Amino acid sequence: MIPRCFTSLLLAGVLLAGAAAAQPGAESFFQTPKAGHVELSPKGGYVTMVSILPGGVSVLTVHDTSDVAKFKPIIRTSSEEVILAVHWINENRIGFTIKNRRIEFNGNLDEMAADRDGGNLTHLITGNWEHQQEVTGSFIANKLLTADYVFFDVLHDGSDDILLKKYFWNNIDPTPDHARLFRLNTRTRQLRGLEGTQPTSALMWLADNRGVPRVAVSRRKGHCITAHRPALGGEWRELDDSDCIVGNGFTPSFFDGEDTLYVVADHKGYGALFRYDLKAMQRDAEPVVSVPGFDYSGTPVMDYASRRLVGLHLYTDAGTTYWMNPVLKAEQAKIDAMLTATTNTVFCADECLTAPVLLVMAASDRQPTQYIIYHRDSGKMEGLGHAHPEIQASQMGLRDFHRYTARDGRSIPVYVTLPPGKASGPRPAVVLVHGGPAARGAYWEWDDEAQFLATRGYVVIQPEFRGGTGFGAAHFNAGLKQWGMAMQDDLVDAAQWAVKQGWADPKRIGIMGASYGSYATLMGLIQNPQVFRCGVEWAGVTDIDLLFSTTYSDASQEDLKYGMRTLIGDPDNAADAARFRQYSPLQRAAELKQPLLMAHGLEDKRVPLVHATRFYDAVKRSNPHVELITYPNEGHGWRHDATNIAFWQRVEAFLEQNLKQAP
Repeated sequence: MIPRCFTSLLLAGVLLAGAAAAQPGAESFFQTPKAGHVELSPKGGYVTMVSILPGGVSVLTVHDTSDVAKFKPIIRTSSEEVILAVHWINENRIGFTIKNRRIEFNGNLDEMAADRDGGNLTHLITGNWEHQQEVTGSFIANKLLTADYVFFDVLHDGSDDILLKKYFWNNIDPTPDHARLFRLNTRTRQLRGLEGTQPTSALMWLADNRGVPRVAVSRRKGHCITAHRPALGGEWRELDDSDCIVGNGFTPSFFDGEDTLYVVADHKGYGALFRYDLKAMQRDAEPVVSVPGFDYSGTPVMDYASRRLVGLHLYTDAGTTYWMNPVLKAEQAKIDAMLTATTNTVFCADECLTAPVLLVMAASDRQPTQYIIYHRDSGKMEGLGHAHPEIQASQMGLRDFHRYTARDGRSIPVYVTLPPGKASGPRPAVVLVHGGPAARGAYWEWDDEAQFLATRGYVVIQPEFRGGTGFGAAHFNAGLKQWGMAMQDDLVDAAQWAVKQGWADPKRIGIMGASYGSYATLMGLIQNPQVFRCGVEWAGVTDIDLLFSTTYSDASQEDLKYGMRTLIGDPDNAADAARFRQYSPLQRAAELKQPLLMAHGLEDKRVPLVHATRFYDAVKRSNPHVELITYPNEGHGWRHDATNIAFWQRVEAFLEQNLKQAP
């Protein structure tokens, strides 16, 4: 029986499975979510939400959790601004980060704070790099901080203060060299330093649950060095020094209480969560959490009243929660019993055990996130908002996690999204390749790109090919220096496996992706024309040499000299240089004969436009079926709704002509 208080959520169409409706357009998938940044206040009396109005205007509201229909608008942006993050500073004060799209690539993050009734609005950091503080003697006349400061964390101490990170640059790299932490009062704008001396090149910081920076991680000559100090102003001690890419060290994760550090380290070939004894300077022999077949990926749930860990949100093939507190475990079970069609991630206020409400984010493979307030005393649920309210679960495809065997015997994880409706036989398919490539590509929950393609009738295959993260050290290491080779074979094997399952039509398989996924798309078309009939690439790498030689990219000297040479290869090594030529699409452009859609942002610094223009000019000489779209005011991927929607509409038309309707 469905609780009466929950019927409004069902009527919104999220869980409907009845009469067919018109197929949702690209805007339903790729517009900025209509609701987001839902955050409980520290005591749970209030909750924030950012709503997107027609025309792209963002509104930040504060709702009373005793009755979410009662709300107060805090700030309304223009269509040229978007709220990127919201964070409760204390029960009465809220901080938020705004991206200013008018100065998209010249610094664009403004930090502000306001009381929950909208009063005492304070501009803390400007995103405009041309702003300078006016200094007279030892006094700062203009306290508006410059764009080299960014929000770092809240303090969970009831004060009006937040932690900021200030970045510093060397004279060579476009990216920061190191960073320091500061404490800022969001009312008076008084700024003071925190950490005293710091380890060399420290860029990643970890504060304890009292806001004291206790752990710093530096990168030097390919090594990641982790250092710790017992208290503010104490002496730093080195805990670990190991290769950043293939080392056997650990990654600091979070503090529980004041002195218990949790780290991620290897356990039987997979990343696991360990307690680390700071006095003995060693981790426990056995992990707190390990999941066979997956690296640990999770976030802690803390009760800041006791400053203790009460649970972990974990991500394996899909999201789940491991509760250490029996009360929260029982409440999760009650929520799951009412919301049986979704994975329900439960979030606490800072005072987790005593707050009157919990926040539930409910989602599934076919349903985008919906936000629900759960009242702990009554069990009542109130719907707060939907990320994509136009999406109906009944119109989406079924998405599952599988593993297939590659040609060399390696087990490769893969997500497959099938088109909605009953199949009469194999259907056209797309291999969707993730970027990175040293990253994880997908999870089971609703995926806008995969579901958009599935609703257009395509089987969507998303391989977690070797070289990606999340599936163990051996899986990652098997992809080192394998661009165009074993990593590429995994994609072909995924397509052929899908054919054997009876899902994919072997004569109508396309390949597409962004960044590294673009590289793999081009190499797939060149090396395996019998498998891939057409391709779509955006923000794509077209030549490995250009990754190292383009002086105006955002790659640091640390990346160029160490990390990239470990992952991809060394351009100064004769054997690696020869391999770069053999497995670079630009060098083999004349071999690509299939239809190809290319797209690139004119302001892309990660993979500069020269990758697209050189390849387009080269392939166009022998292939009339190639098209290049360029988008002004876009970088490495699409930041603007209009671009995102227009691009996917072009993709839809391209695939309709060159894949679905192809003979």
